[in-house]
Amino acid sequence: MHPDLPERSRPRRVAIPAAALAVLWLAMLMLGAGVIDEAVLRTLYAGDRPSIAAVARFLTFFGEGVVVVLLSVAAALFLLVRKHPRLGLALIGVTVFGRLLVWAQKYSIVRMRPEIEAHLVPVYSPSFPSAHSANSMIAYLTIAVVLTAGTRWLRPAVAVAFVFAICIGLSRVILGVHWPSDVVGGWSFGLLWVLLALPLAERVAARQPRR
Repeated sequence: MHPDLPERSRPRRVAIPAAALAVLWLAMLMLGAGVIDEAVLRTLYAGDRPSIAAVARFLTFFGEGVVVVLLSVAAALFLLVRKHPRLGLALIGVTVFGRLLVWAQKYSIVRMRPEIEAHLVPVYSPSFPSAHSANSMIAYLTIAVVLTAGTRWLRPAVAVAFVFAICIGLSRVILGVHWPSDVVGGWSFGLLWVLLALPLAERVAARQPRR
């Protein structure tokens, strides 16, 4: 039996949250790296709290690009074994293309990383948006929806994926490598991309013959 995705999104239902997320992303771009960002960063930074920093390092690992891609591939292989290859390819497409869009933003905007505190993990790329925040929101939400659609586990899985992505994003501020606005910008773009891309994945999956 094909794991049907949720009821196809109607344009009006998608338009309002998509517009709100786009406005939030733009606000984080235009208003970020200022006094509020600095105050929140100083409050959350764990330079003198090694136990919290250790937890943040553990969480941030699950937002690494290699990790989210490998987990997406694993989910796609599971779907392949279950004889849903197109759905698996759609999952990979949403995750990988979303990641490419995040990097395009980073190197187009080129916001500097915060330097008010020592970085607790190494970083090599521009700051906005946070790739860990965006990639984890995209990958974990997509995996949760695709693997549990049509079951009673859908809402719990989406809730867990969302909270996990939030924790990964917060870890980047705790480690001193991102402005809070970078993280919120990453979350908002990740949610926006999932909102827009998953209906396409649904249409691709719907063309897959039932077995």
